[in-house]
Amino acid sequence: MSELTHFNEQGRAKMVDVSGKNDTVRTARAKTAVLLNEAIYQQIKDGTNKKGDVFAVAQVAGIMAAKNTAQIIPMCHPLALSGVDIQFEWNVDEKNAHYEVMLYATVKTKGPTGVEMEALTAASAAALTIYDMCKAAGKEMVIGPTMLLEKTGGKSGDYERA
Repeated sequence: MSELTHFNEQGRAKMVDVSGKNDTVRTARAKTAVLLNEAIYQQIKDGTNKKGDVFAVAQVAGIMAAKNTAQIIPMCHPLALSGVDIQFEWNVDEKNAHYEVMLYATVKTKGPTGVEMEALTAASAAALTIYDMCKAAGKEMVIGPTMLLEKTGGKSGDYERA
């Protein structure tokens, strides 16, 4: 485990200076899920949600969240992202009444610091958007777990969740 770098000499939070780090291509992929009921599943699948295309809106929300991560996570650096992709995958077992959508956010940049927080923020915002658009059909939805799946680039090297 590396030493914590977000504290100054007085023990107070600071934004780390990355000006001395090399620009490298960096990627991160995060995952989360939304567990929902059959009615919500049908609305999304059939495109009958009254607020519109749930996945399309969630995808835009995730992309916007990735681009604005530094505005909501205090110690994140504003980054010029070169790509953000949000993908959805159903995990359905009708026999056991299990309806879940998996969300995957992939973010890429070329710069001095990584995009893990951008990927995690994108996945989270997309999931929250699904909740917001579908809450009229069931407030019992569960979001998570949210996790980093992999990251590439940078001094600390690559990471892949086992």
